[in-house]
Amino acid sequence: MNKKFIQLFLFFLLILISFFFYKKYFSSSEIAQNQDKTNKEILIENENNLIKNLRYNVQFDNNTQYTITSELSEIFYKDDIEYVKMQTVFAKFVNEENIPLIIESDYAIYNNSNYNTEFSKNVKVSYLDNKITSKNLNLNFEENIVTIYNDVIYDGMQGLLKADNVIINLINKEMKIFMNELKNKVEIKSK
Repeated sequence: MNKKFIQLFLFFLLILISFFFYKKYFSSSEIAQNQDKTNKEILIENENNLIKNLRYNVQFDNNTQYTITSELSEIFYKDDIEYVKMQTVFAKFVNEENIPLIIESDYAIYNNSNYNTEFSKNVKVSYLDNKITSKNLNLNFEENIVTIYNDVIYDGMQGLLKADNVIINLINKEMKIFMNELKNKVEIKSK
């Protein structure tokens, strides 16, 4: 009986040692593999590049210049085109007469292939003695058009204007001002 007791004790001891051996060497490698997978997933999610104090300078053929800077930027790709998400943005477009159009906003998305830029949130535009504020602004260099929209307030030498949309042609300086709905009217207050 004593012999059977010792055999049974040794058998349970062998199972217990096998259990701890498995937990220590095999189970921890599974955890390490799971951690590696998690780390790889985080790297894939954050594969875009973050850049502080980014600046782009563009010289066009017609002696115009476009400069855009941001405090924090993230580069990403869509359809093999490089885009840049920007925060705390300052942009300056200088026309052929050397007159600057200055744009400031909280955010922007810059297309590095055609230089088009979509500004958003707290957009402020300065041109000569004119100030324009809005929620959004699109600068389209392919069509040479600036589209300012969503709560546009124009403050100039002549007065104050409130509208939904302002479209400015960068070549001939023509401006279109209109509301989204025909029943609404553009508000004008002269000084």
